[in-house]
Amino acid sequence: MRTVVFDLDGTLADTSADLIAAANACFRAMGAGDMLDPVGDAGTAFRGGRAMLKLGFARMGLAEDEAEIERQYPLLLRAYEDAIDTHTTLYPGALDAVEALRGAGYKVAICTNKPEGLARLLMTRLGALDAFGALIGADTLPVRKPDPETLREAVRRAGGDPARCLLVGDTVTDRETSRAAGVPSVLVTFGPDGEGVAALSPEALLGDYGELAGVVRRLIG
Repeated sequence: MRTVVFDLDGTLADTSADLIAAANACFRAMGAGDMLDPVGDAGTAFRGGRAMLKLGFARMGLAEDEAEIERQYPLLLRAYEDAIDTHTTLYPGALDAVEALRGAGYKVAICTNKPEGLARLLMTRLGALDAFGALIGADTLPVRKPDPETLREAVRRAGGDPARCLLVGDTVTDRETSRAAGVPSVLVTFGPDGEGVAALSPEALLGDYGELAGVVRRLIG
């Protein structure tokens, strides 16, 4: 069974503003004010909570302090959970493309480095969780992307064959995951990195979800 696996942040949904708001809540609690910009720092948001904390600390003139980052990280997650869908929206056509794939006989799943509980909460709030046969988060398994087992397990839980899948994503982490699994990757160009993801040499680029079905047929049949 052929399976299409999706990253979440920056691929299915634009979550950057809510992620940055959570990081800024941490910085404000430290007395520093908002250190990150919802637009200019969207790319950092899609690289995760710790990346946002590191950037904010650097702008505060603080040396990188791993212990303080680890102390702030659960506070960031709590702030994020409290306002997880204030600004977040699915990218145009994303859910329609997923439904079209299901209608054509493909299995579909999510593989994200967002904690599973938060990923499920967000997709439920967006009314999209039931469209997917499986969801693997950062803490579902002992490993996370780019370890290929995360992708393979998402496929297996969706009822598919790990040898006949591809990963739709937006970052080098997604590219490395698919390469490690020996399957194609499709990187979207509507995220903060835009056409820059072409430098990662994915098997395909995706500028609009209306193009996905054709790309999938070409890559995995």
